[in-house]
Amino acid sequence: MKIAIVGSGYVGLVTGTCLADVGCEVCCVDVDEQKIAKLKRAESPIYEPGLDELLKNNIEKKRLSFTTSLESVIDSVDIVFSAVGTPPDEDGSADLRYVLEVARTVGRSMNHYILLVTKSTVPVGTAQKVKTAVREELQKRGVDIPFDVASNPEFLKEGDAIDDFKRPDRIVVGVESQRAEELLQALYRPFVMNGHPIIVTDIASAEMIKYAANAMLATRISFMNDIANLCEKVGANVNMVRRGIGSDTRIGSKFLYAGIGYGGSCFPKDVKALIHTADDNGCSLDLLKSVEAVNERQKQVLFNKFYDFFKGDVAGKTVAMLGLSFKPNTDDMREAPSLVLIDKLLKAGCTVRAYDPVAMGECRRRIGNSITYCTDVYETLQNADALFVVTEWSEFKIMDFKRLKSEMRQAVIFDGRNIYNAGEVAANGIPYFPIGYRG
Repeated sequence: MKIAIVGSGYVGLVTGTCLADVGCEVCCVDVDEQKIAKLKRAESPIYEPGLDELLKNNIEKKRLSFTTSLESVIDSVDIVFSAVGTPPDEDGSADLRYVLEVARTVGRSMNHYILLVTKSTVPVGTAQKVKTAVREELQKRGVDIPFDVASNPEFLKEGDAIDDFKRPDRIVVGVESQRAEELLQALYRPFVMNGHPIIVTDIASAEMIKYAANAMLATRISFMNDIANLCEKVGANVNMVRRGIGSDTRIGSKFLYAGIGYGGSCFPKDVKALIHTADDNGCSLDLLKSVEAVNERQKQVLFNKFYDFFKGDVAGKTVAMLGLSFKPNTDDMREAPSLVLIDKLLKAGCTVRAYDPVAMGECRRRIGNSITYCTDVYETLQNADALFVVTEWSEFKIMDFKRLKSEMRQAVIFDGRNIYNAGEVAANGIPYFPIGYRG
């Protein structure tokens, strides 16, 4: 099967590479000439474990190619995936300009049946706008060429995207015709050998499934963070609470970890977009508005603990920050709690020393040299007055607390991910402030 994927960002590149790896001929399209030039050299523009090897292997086997022009390859493909960005507008709604431009390009250049599949996360009703855009371009040309549109939302976790794509727990496709369904069933057959389903729905339901899934996961995170804050007040331990409720099969244990809020490219954007869609349709999602408010508040929790510990006397303090990305195994800093914390620390007159295994280049791109970038954990600790644990990278989880005390000017830990054992930290005489219980 021959496929074009428009948008060579996180979703498009992972999708294209994994489809090529099972034998499809895939051409990834992007308007960014520098990105395409790098990809042709098998240089990935994103950090994702396992992607570089797959990229190189499938380019060498000539199953994966790259171009800046969809028009140049559209005559040779059966399916066009649209995986372009849908950034939030100022009001929180999804910006569909790139999605619709892909549709117009298809309408202007197609000469045979095309299945146009939206992979981007888009509001309910987008497929109808896509269909209209294609049809209008065909009418301008005075031709009547058959086509279908479909919705195929992605459920990739950054840091685990390759495994998620190759061994999905479900694949959702929203279609309007048998022809479209058969094409997508054939395409995804190699990925459901594990017995997990391809769920076929109408297009509107498929569009809603993606938003509803992310909104539910975001809700669980904010719920547990609210419970964690209450646990600290009443003397309960959120880790024990999590085990107690997570063992209930009606609830389950995933996404019940307390921390300093969610970030990344999906949850914040999708929650905002779903709230906006509801408001546009006269249906206020008050629960999700609270989820969003709790999350924004939670991003400030470490700073508040730090401020209270020093009784407000924080100007001139040096803070060591471990982790910058919004989660481990990615360099993504979109909506990352670290950005909120850095901003508050700098405004309070603090100096920030930071280390992240992969995200320091991205951080420098975003905020420049307003903080000091270090080369490892213990360099970061040198002469610091406090340690903030912001991202739970594996290399942070085993700490030499004696060395920590010798490197820091004043040893105190504010653990935003609860990665240390409170008893071990206390045995070394270090004040410890986790999330959701009294350290």
